[in-house]
Formats: sequence, structure tokens, C-alpha cells
Amino acid sequence: MRAAVEAARALSFPFALTARAENYLVGHADLADTIRRLQAYQEAGADVLYAPGLKSREDIAEVVRSVDRPVNVLMGLQGALLSVEDLAALGVRRISVGGSLARAALGALVRAAGEIMEHGTFTYSSDAASNADINALFAKASHTWGAK
Repeated sequence: MRAAVEAARALSFPFALTARAENYLVGHADLADTIRRLQAYQEAGADVLYAPGLKSREDIAEVVRSVDRPVNVLMGLQGALLSVEDLAALGVRRISVGGSLARAALGALVRAAGEIMEHGTFTYSSDAASNADINALFAKASHTWGAK
């Protein structure tokens, strides 16, 4: 981590270094160990601390209280149902969604295909985005991001 911090600080542009303690993602749900790792990353100079997989309000609050850097939280995992407002109230400064948006889209695709195969109906299309809405979204994004 110290080498990564040194390399980041040597860049000619601003760079925020995020350090991840992945205990919860790999089935090692040990909050004390996760906090120890985040504190070590903090001491090494990381700018943002991230423990993906935390789900409970209490665990997230404890992490935020235990460090003095911005904390990133992963939402969109099953069982993690806090809102942006909830997370902000806990002191979370950054939220990631990982692959949850893609998984949500794939879930809709699986449900739609299942409806066609099982019932021969197409009612799923009532929830689908229209071509006009999609085009408007891309036009807005193109304008926002400066694409030509």
C-alpha cells in the first residue's frame, strides 16, 4: 500500500487511492479484522477506505467511526438494502454499485424470457424503456460528457 501511495503522489495529476479490505466478499465476515486492515491502509496513506460486502447499518457505522478517511460502501448486493440517505446519515462518503445494475438487467431478461416460454405472453414489455427514452438518455449523456 505504501508503494501505491508513493506512486499515486508522484503522478502529475490528482489521483485518489482507494484501499479495499475484501474480507466480507471472500466469506471472512470479521468486522474487527476488516477495521484493522482499513486502519492500516489509512496509516499507509490511502485516500478512501472500502470494505465491500458490509450490509448492516451497525457494521457500516462502526467502520465509519473507526477511521478518519472517506468510506466507500458497496450497495446492490442481496441483503444490503440501505438507501443513499441512510448511508449518508451513517457518514458514508462514496457508494459503489458494482455489477448490480447489470445483474438487475439480466434478471429482467430472464423474467421476460421465462414469461414468453411459460405463458406465451409479452406483458414484460410494459416495464421496458422505450426507444425514445433510451435515445434521450444517450443524447443527454453525450451532451453531459462532451461527446460529439
